[in-house]
Amino acid sequence: MTFTFEQTDAGSRLTNVTYFPSHEALEQVVAMGAVEGSRMAMDQLDAVLVSLREYAQGKGTRTEILDDQHVRITRLIDGPRDLVWRAHHEPALMEKWMLGPDGWQMVECTVGDTYRYVWQQGDDESTRFGFEGETVLSEPQWREVTTEKMIGMDGPGTLNDIQLYEEDGATLLTLVIEYPDKETRDMILATGMTDGMEASYARLEETVLAAR
Repeated sequence: MTFTFEQTDAGSRLTNVTYFPSHEALEQVVAMGAVEGSRMAMDQLDAVLVSLREYAQGKGTRTEILDDQHVRITRLIDGPRDLVWRAHHEPALMEKWMLGPDGWQMVECTVGDTYRYVWQQGDDESTRFGFEGETVLSEPQWREVTTEKMIGMDGPGTLNDIQLYEEDGATLLTLVIEYPDKETRDMILATGMTDGMEASYARLEETVLAAR
């Protein structure tokens, strides 16, 4: 692998060339999603090179459509990364913030190599719904990749890649969601997903600040 850095009027140009021992080896890496993964990583370089607070503070939860199958969610949490990580893995903390719109409560929270979350609106058990999945990759306190599927629903689910980057006591949370197709992506976005996530992330920030 060779990396070349060039100065331009608009900033810096980074060129990465990777050489493979065979065409088959190249095809295998491409099939594993290396191109998409590299693009998503490179897209976050600008955030790393400026102050996190300058980049994201006060802007709430932002949703970017990357392509037909990928969406990126970003939210700056005013708190250290270790607490943000704990708030994603300790049921006692998760039950305080992972709620969505006002009036909902988490009634089941199981975490580990597999997970299961169930919510209901107020005391009405007929409104219950939830998600379940398994952990594909876990690198504590900075990255986790999980599958996600609505409980009781047929068909493919999503692949969720969450990364945490801390600077000056603030943590940039980046969530890249891979949908099975464009139709599923558009259907979920149309449910008001971003607003619901902002309500939850605002509670997450309050929970992290209280846990300091």
